[in-house]
Amino acid sequence: MKITRIRLFKTDLPYVDGTYVWGAGNAIATAKASVVVIDTDAGLQGCGEFTPCGENYMVAHSEGVEALARLIAPSLIGEDPRQVARIERLMDTLVQGHGYAKAPFDAACWDLLGQVTGQPVWMLMGGKLTDGAPMYRVAPQKPVTETIAEMDRHRKSGYRQFQIKVGGDWATDIDRIRQTVPLLHPGEKAMADANQGWRVDDAIRVARATADLDYILEQPCKTYEECQQVRRIATQPMKLDECITGLHAAQRVVQDRGAEICCLKISNLGGLSKARRVRDYLVENRIPVVAEDTWGGQITSAAVAHFAASTPAEYLVNSTDLMNYNTRNTGIGGPKASSGKLYASDSPGLGVSPDWDSLGAPIATYEGPS
Repeated sequence: MKITRIRLFKTDLPYVDGTYVWGAGNAIATAKASVVVIDTDAGLQGCGEFTPCGENYMVAHSEGVEALARLIAPSLIGEDPRQVARIERLMDTLVQGHGYAKAPFDAACWDLLGQVTGQPVWMLMGGKLTDGAPMYRVAPQKPVTETIAEMDRHRKSGYRQFQIKVGGDWATDIDRIRQTVPLLHPGEKAMADANQGWRVDDAIRVARATADLDYILEQPCKTYEECQQVRRIATQPMKLDECITGLHAAQRVVQDRGAEICCLKISNLGGLSKARRVRDYLVENRIPVVAEDTWGGQITSAAVAHFAASTPAEYLVNSTDLMNYNTRNTGIGGPKASSGKLYASDSPGLGVSPDWDSLGAPIATYEGPS
């Protein structure tokens, strides 16, 4: 099997509840999805997606996939997409870094490998170790009364874990945490996610002022070192997110016992191939993980669901149904969300196909000689 054509599509994904506000003054109303479709001489096609949570989220940018495609697509034409490790190494040889832009190419190859072998991606990644991943739902920064109402609405849909967005004004954040966390029902969890938004001193103020409450403190500051300063004082369990950028970061967490939970965003780690290695290393060292991505529609959600399904249940804290955060699609099919759990498709590959009506015409096409 050989790659004969690579197409890149772009589409807008409007947030289902208007504006998504997070961290220190960040807001997003519409995310921009990049979808990669790889065609082969066997008549099969695989797909992958990258969608950043706004243009200023980490080092990712919605134009990154387009720029990377110009550099790597000509070299990928003629390669065998079933050889996912070879494709991964080839991309890393051609361009250093920019793993988020490589992630949809990696996912598309896993999709094709699954289709050829007749296996879902979760089987290729080790088998189904979680049958229905518990989901969390985000409660963006809003007036507290609206946050409480939003949590109640999601609770009725089966969600039992809530990510309460903080990271702006520390005094206001203390109030948000103190008003929402005590309302949790038995068995529910809350993460107060600052998305790197606080200075160390302000994060310490928040942790001390809420020390009597049972919640998870998520990525309070920008760097790993700053989070560790807070960790030395905070009594809450700590979840690290944005600073988990690869295997070296995970190794540091293990060495320092630097977090109780690590959030694994597939694109942040460079794709399914690299995310799987990081996940397996953390699980081997008894650190539980979250399976998710930066944002996305059905195609990203499919990759997340397969990643979650192949994670041991006792070490999977939660995942999320990103496709239900949008009013527009990137794919047809994919995972199902039911009663607060995310279920990966049992169909071969990712179990999702591009939504051509939503994607429109490709913005770039790369083909080999006819």
